[in-house]
Amino acid sequence: METPEMIPVAEFCAIHQIEGGFIDSLQSVGLIEVTMVEDHPFIPAVQLLRLEQLVRMHFDLDINLEGMDAILHLLDRVQNMQAEIRLLKNRLRLYETE
Repeated sequence: METPEMIPVAEFCAIHQIEGGFIDSLQSVGLIEVTMVEDHPFIPAVQLLRLEQLVRMHFDLDINLEGMDAILHLLDRVQNMQAEIRLLKNRLRLYETE
């Protein structure tokens, strides 16, 4: 049973040529969430980009789980700061045009 919002773990692993144990490891440390549907693990589509980042970090850059967790935390902080900078720049433009 495949829905547009969920990707089967087995299919993701086959496409990326990785073992399911890697996905289990990511789930066990809380880096991704896996949903069980009829005894089959699925990955929510909203997590697909993050999961692909994790696969590249681990297999291409040889970064361990703890390193990936730290990197994701820092990336999230950078994105939040960039959003705040955009907001502040937009507010500043209101005063500059006067």
